[in-house]
Amino acid sequence: MKLRTVCTTAFILACTTAPVLAQSAGDWTLGVGVGYVAPKDGNGTVAGADANVGDNLQPTFTFEYFVRDNLGIELLAATPFKHNISLDGLGKVATTQHLPPTLSLQYHFANNSAWTPFLGAGVNYTKFFNTDSKGAITGSDVDLDDSWGVALHAGVDYKISDNGSLRMDLRWIDIDTDVELNGVDVGTAKIDPVVFGMSYVHRF
Repeated sequence: MKLRTVCTTAFILACTTAPVLAQSAGDWTLGVGVGYVAPKDGNGTVAGADANVGDNLQPTFTFEYFVRDNLGIELLAATPFKHNISLDGLGKVATTQHLPPTLSLQYHFANNSAWTPFLGAGVNYTKFFNTDSKGAITGSDVDLDDSWGVALHAGVDYKISDNGSLRMDLRWIDIDTDVELNGVDVGTAKIDPVVFGMSYVHRF
């Protein structure tokens, strides 16, 4: 619902303002900010119990190159996110870290105001590592498979200087990972987070 609201707002802003150029072909931008990863409620069944994956906040970085006017290819990177994993009836059973590089194609809706909304879609690769067992299963070997999935992106830039903007954005990422306990497949964690972001974006 939150992603739909952002997309709708971006579309309305794009359609109600006179078009001007947002970014020219050959421009590129660098963004530095923070991202808050909030997995969906209910993360599947693992080892016969309902799983829950916790939230986390980390610094994020974006690089976008404009292949055509207003049309860019963006790469999202971040420092490793760390999540607690809980199972109903057992509490916290593991911690894990992940890196979520995401490549998106996105269109920036230029207009005559300081606000520039954008929409994007692409692909995410999530690498899980440093997964440690905790609590009731301490000492067990827990492994999370890496994930490929679709990523959707929407947001708005607010121009604060000729080359600088503040960005608020929202992503939805399809992240599913098969879980193994001591080498045995015990289910799939369906994480599918919404990622809330705020950053400073500089155009070069």
